[in-house]
Amino acid sequence: MTQPRSETHSARIARILADRIISGQLAPGARLRQDHIAQEFGASHVPVREAFRLLETQSLAESLPRRGFRVTFFDMAELREVAEMRASLEALALRHAAPNLTPDILAKAHKANLQGDSAQNVHEWEEANRCFHRLILEPCQMPRLMRSIDDLQAASARFILRAWRTNWEARTDHDHRLILDALRKGQVDLACTTLSRHVGWIGKRSRTLKNQNGSGTSEFFR
Repeated sequence: MTQPRSETHSARIARILADRIISGQLAPGARLRQDHIAQEFGASHVPVREAFRLLETQSLAESLPRRGFRVTFFDMAELREVAEMRASLEALALRHAAPNLTPDILAKAHKANLQGDSAQNVHEWEEANRCFHRLILEPCQMPRLMRSIDDLQAASARFILRAWRTNWEARTDHDHRLILDALRKGQVDLACTTLSRHVGWIGKRSRTLKNQNGSGTSEFFR
């Protein structure tokens, strides 16, 4: 991932740690050791603490009284909340983005979808999937809304990458194709409805896991 322009030292540390948390390199419950991270990034403790706070706002890390920070666990109730929020906010963003979607943007989104269809592993698929969503949503020109969506997509990615780590298989994303087709035809309501249903699947998946496990917390996150 390229470094954004004018990125602060603390934001860079937070971004790299967030990537590790989302990918599962840093597992739920793992301690975030300030001294070790400061040494790794050649930073003082101040930007490291600021980075931890940024991760906390994304619900990727949590503060423990007198024990520093650790990577958060992720329960099923939170996962359902994320799914419902994504369904609402991404539909809102798409409605505002639709007038600004050019044939070039839609072509790039189509290419991202094809890359997802041909992905060799779940990490490649998740990256292509997130690229598709960003391409069709970012033209909404609502940066605060996009920051919220980015955080929610990061939370979803944690579930996807951990749940599908061992049983992932390539699949064609028909919903993405339906969304693009509707956008090309100017059927914005249909595109928004399809997108809302599409991103809500993770909440339905969490209910299935709850029934299988007999509790509100998935085996994937404990």
